Amino acid sequence: MFRNTISRYKMRYLQSILLLMVAIMAACNNENSPKTGAKNQQDDSDSVKLRKTILFFGNSLTAGYGLEDPDEAFPAVIQRKIDSLDLPYKVINAGLSGETTAGGVNRINWLLKQTIDIFVLELGANDGLRGIPVTETRKNLQSILDTVKVRYPNAKRILLGMEVPPNMGGKYASDFRVIFRELAEKNKIPFVPFMLEGVAGNVKLNLRDGIHPTGEGYKIVAENVWEVLKNEL
Repeated sequence: MFRNTISRYKMRYLQSILLLMVAIMAACNNENSPKTGAKNQQDDSDSVKLRKTILFFGNSLTAGYGLEDPDEAFPAVIQRKIDSLDLPYKVINAGLSGETTAGGVNRINWLLKQTIDIFVLELGANDGLRGIPVTETRKNLQSILDTVKVRYPNAKRILLGMEVPPNMGGKYASDFRVIFRELAEKNKIPFVPFMLEGVAGNVKLNLRDGIHPTGEGYKIVAENVWEVLKNEL
């Protein structure tokens, strides 16, 4: 009888140890399992990290010179369109008023410190207005495109075409216009023939200087650019 009592105590003891071990294991599993809130925060963080970058590199036409609200510039208009379509891209407006292609060559390396996925090049208008030789403009634009290609081989590149007024001379205006198509063909990249199509020369769509678009004008510019850009997203 005494032995039977000891056996019963041993059995109860073993059962208690077993239950304790099961409880400890369950508690550990609960601690290791991610909480719903934490998981959602992680998902949100991952979503932000997955957003790709579109860099608009240009002059005052990109910067939105003369606008009361910078959000009326065409890169901002495109960002709103991207957001409305729930596409994972963020737009960076790297427009600098007065920038020439030579200035762009000097500035591009600093901007490429951040990773980019799509590079949109809008430069040349100030070269044309200053009568800078077409060969010089072409060389500078090619240098910028090459720099981007070397730094980010997988980044897509887009070129925005520009034209100059005929008062710069018929031959110069013609040679200037051809630059962009030639560069696009040489680099095998998409391009917008004339980004100010439907806006240039329209008094209602330009500021008093007759060069820079109004907010309404930029909506049309944004559509001109979007027609090409959307195919690269």
